[in-house]
Amino acid sequence: MGDTDPRDPRDEEIARLRTENEQLKARVSELERMVERLTQKVDEALRASKRQAAPFSKGDPKANPKTRGRKPGGDYGLKFHREPPDKIDEVLEAPLPPRCECGDLIEEREVVQQYQEEIPQEPIRRRIDIHVGACRGCGKRHQGRHPFQTSDAVGAAAAQLGPRAQTTIATLKEEAGVSYGRIETIFQRIWGIDISRGGAAHVVLRVGRRLDAPYQGILTTVRRSRTVYPDETGWKVGGWLQWLWDFVCRTATAYVIRDSRGHDVVEKVLGLDWPGVAVHDGWAPYDFLKKATHQQCLAHIQRRCRLILETATRGAVRFPRAVLEFLSDAFAVRERRDAGEYAVKGLAIAIGQLEGRLEELLDWKLTNAANRTFANHLRHHQHELLTFLSHPWVEATSWPADLAIRGAVANRKIFGGNRDESGARAFERVLSVLATCVKRGVDAFSYIGRVLTAPPDQRDRLACRLLRLPAPS
Repeated sequence: MGDTDPRDPRDEEIARLRTENEQLKARVSELERMVERLTQKVDEALRASKRQAAPFSKGDPKANPKTRGRKPGGDYGLKFHREPPDKIDEVLEAPLPPRCECGDLIEEREVVQQYQEEIPQEPIRRRIDIHVGACRGCGKRHQGRHPFQTSDAVGAAAAQLGPRAQTTIATLKEEAGVSYGRIETIFQRIWGIDISRGGAAHVVLRVGRRLDAPYQGILTTVRRSRTVYPDETGWKVGGWLQWLWDFVCRTATAYVIRDSRGHDVVEKVLGLDWPGVAVHDGWAPYDFLKKATHQQCLAHIQRRCRLILETATRGAVRFPRAVLEFLSDAFAVRERRDAGEYAVKGLAIAIGQLEGRLEELLDWKLTNAANRTFANHLRHHQHELLTFLSHPWVEATSWPADLAIRGAVANRKIFGGNRDESGARAFERVLSVLATCVKRGVDAFSYIGRVLTAPPDQRDRLACRLLRLPAPS
């Protein structure tokens, strides 16, 4: 009788099944931990979405927070202090008391100065006597005009707010996001000026209409710029969802409110034949700018990498980490370029090496679904990631647009948007002019006041000339 194998095949099958069972248990435990993490994040996101206003702090305070303010030492720099005003309107005396607490006389030795800049509380109440006459020849009526007048209206509409008051209302509402009710309270408590909410709303609409010419000039300036940073965010007009766009260039910022988030807005503002450099977050409508050079916002790509890493496990973490390392090296090349360490040829070689690394990254065989989707996005825009290295004036991120839209997003938490189309038109005009004044070093408060008091037949050209904008045709 020959030799027989004492091992039972069923024992091998049992061992294999046991090993497989242990692997499946480990995988189930890993998936349960992932589900727990994701469930916690979803709960946090749902709670955050229900917050109606201000950003609340997340979690408990840090056990050992960093000391507030700048660190002491040689790098602290000069501490700011308010300079004495150039013009003194009022001089007050602070005399010595006649005697000390001990009962003896006090001898004066010197006089020192302290300065204050105060808000005037008493309003200026003017009466403008307008001289009216008629031509002896044709009988045409003529009426005088004072530089402080914002309107030629008389009779029932003769009582008005001055240019500084109107500018204050428009600035508080459109830039600071103060509600009409609170504007009413501020004017009454601080200056003793009565104004209704409806009256304040009419002031903002009037200011918006009178800023239409400089607004059109701003749009023209943006359209002529060689680099533009666009962005968009949700907005409400009359309760309906619309979109607030901003288009930022070096010398101007334009805000546009439309009922579309599509390429038609980009086409209307810039034109499909616009040949400049667009730095944006990768939103598809910007791809319709076929003749433009594009720079994808690398901050958005970094954020996407970190978002993938929050849930990625095992080998799935390699691709987003490699992309982050690639971007870090691209920023290092920019720093060396700005420091003058590259000649023209050296910079071209460094950019070529980065482009080669990107090609290798995009050739990876990826099994994780999130990584595949991310890689497809990078592959579609791979020639738009390093534009900032060959164009030194171009930013690597869309931070100018993000910064410009941040104030409007904060105001959206207060008043939610505009109640009608006329309010939306006033908002985009006032906000565009205020932002452009900052970029051009123009005092926005004085500028709007001069536009409001300009004669109607001179207003549009004066508004554009003061802000150095293309004049209306």
